Formats: sequence, structure tokens, C-alpha cells
Amino acid sequence: MTVSDGQPALLEVRDLVKHFPVRRGVLRRTVGAVRAVDGIDLDVRPGETLGLVGESGSGKSTAARTILRLLEPSGGSVVFDGEDVTKADSKALRALRPRMQMVFQDPYASLNPRMTAGSTVLEALETNRIGSAPQRRRRVGELLELVGLDPDLQNRYPHEFSGGQRQRIGIARALATEPRFVIADEAISALDVSIQAQIVNLLDDLKAELGLTYLFISHDLSMVRHISDRTAVLYLGKVAELGSSQDVWERPLHPYTLALLSAVPVPDPVRESGRERLVLPGDPPDPADPPSGCRFHTRCAFATDVCRTDEPSLRDLGTPRAPHVVACHHAERVRRAGANAKEVLP
Repeated sequence: MTVSDGQPALLEVRDLVKHFPVRRGVLRRTVGAVRAVDGIDLDVRPGETLGLVGESGSGKSTAARTILRLLEPSGGSVVFDGEDVTKADSKALRALRPRMQMVFQDPYASLNPRMTAGSTVLEALETNRIGSAPQRRRRVGELLELVGLDPDLQNRYPHEFSGGQRQRIGIARALATEPRFVIADEAISALDVSIQAQIVNLLDDLKAELGLTYLFISHDLSMVRHISDRTAVLYLGKVAELGSSQDVWERPLHPYTLALLSAVPVPDPVRESGRERLVLPGDPPDPADPPSGCRFHTRCAFATDVCRTDEPSLRDLGTPRAPHVVACHHAERVRRAGANAKEVLP
């Protein structure tokens, strides 16, 4: 499988499913399943950043953990650099793990409070048997310096660092194994706004310097637009829209994307006061009992009878050089609505 420009994808996700059983009663019988991820397809090219956005509960973090097999998939396949991650045995998975790393959301919870910054990074080197003991100690200092920390601070414990510094330690730990692919799972959401920009710029610089490939997960569309080459919009465990970040931002095709973009603030008081917000009615449906047809129809202003009965498949409304796929029966109407109501978009 190749992506549109003929370059082989580094990561291919096909019909990925992750369901969590719902058990009730004294005997804990399975009575249903929470469909956290319910059949997603993604390609990530070498050297690109794919943004994954959606509101809380859309399945972003579950998808990330399932791709790395931190959670066992319920179905589908994940092929990384030509190897099927979902079918790998424990030995093959251990060999793959150094090339696929993750930066976690909470820098307060993802670091062991009993380990110093240096020992946290050193553990990744020791676990993967990288280098000799002197080489590892030297490499720890290099990694901390790479992420903007003074190597002389490596004997300090996590509580002695700020949130942004802790996240830098987490990034250094992820880079210790020299991965090709890094998932940043809400890596900036727990940080102050001023620090968020620093971490995003750091990730961008590391990508250029080390040739990294990212899956960048966030609910902050402004940050996703800044760092991502392409953006995938997830709703209730399914991909609603996927295209270049510029196309998704400027020419949204799904009503859910249009609503998300209308909520992005604009740093211009005059323009901001004149914008119309598209407020979605109600709450997201229960992933254990999703609606029939299109999962978004219960909150959609464009919904018709076909949306309630027929689930839309992904179709490409872009160009051969810039595919732009969407799962919506009325994508053309949404595109016209967005073009005719520019005050909605940031």
C-alpha cells in the first residue's frame, strides 16, 4: 500500500478496532462493548506529521495506544515499516518498540517520582541494551541537552522541575532509542499556554534535525494546524475527515470539522465579535450504543433521512496530488456552507 505521492507509508493502519467489553451482574457477563475505536484507516508518510483531532471521548488516545500495541487491538492491522505490529510475537514486538515511541499527556504522572531525570533517560538505554555503561552516561547528557535541559540537572527529581521541563525529560526518554516514529498524545494539554508553544517548537525542531515522523494528537486545532502536514478528524471512533491541514482548515467538508473550527478563537477582537459559533446540540452519543447510520446525525444541522439509515463511507473530494477524504453524505453542501459563511472559520 502506498500513499498518494507514491512514497511508501511508514505506518499503515487498516480497519483498526478496539472494543472494551461491558460486563454486568454477579457473574460479570459481557452484555455489550464500548466501541472506542471502530474501524479507522490511516497512513503516515516518512518525515511527516499527521495530526489527530477530536473532542474528548472520540478515541484519539485509545487509537494511539492500540497502534503501539500498548492495548491489544480487537481487529484490523497496523503495519510499521513493512512489519505487521498486530501479528508480532513478544520477541518481534521487543525489536520493534525502540523504533516506535510515545510522549504521554501528563508530565506529572508519566515520570517516576523516585527516579532522577538522568536515571529516567538512562533506564530506556539500559532496557534496550544501547551502548556500554560509559556511553550511556554520556548519551544521557546529550539527550537532555538536545531537548533544551542543562545536563547538570540530571541528578534532580521530577518534583524539582516545572511542567514544561518534565515534558522535555519525557521527550528525551522517548528519543533515547533513536525512534523513527513518535506519537505525541496530548503532549501539551497539561501545560501553560506559553510553555505549549515552546514544546511544539521543540518537537518541530527535533523532527527537522532527527528526521522524525509524528502522530500528533490534540484537541487544540491551532497547534495541530501549526505543526501538522495533514489532519485527521476523529468522531466517536471513526475518521470523519482527512486531508492536508490547509485544506481541512480552509475548506472543511464535514459538519463536525466545521463546528470544531468555529470554536477556535481569533486574536482579533473585532473579527472575533462578528463570528458565528456553530454550537453542537446535546452530548456525544454513548460509544457503547452509537447511532445508526452516520454517527454524527444526532447533532448535525445537515442531516437528512439517508444520514439516519446509511453509514457514509470515506470518499475523496480532493485532487490526485492532495487527497481530501470525508465520511459525509452531504459534504458538498458543507463545503458550500463553509465558503458562503467565512465568518464561521478562524
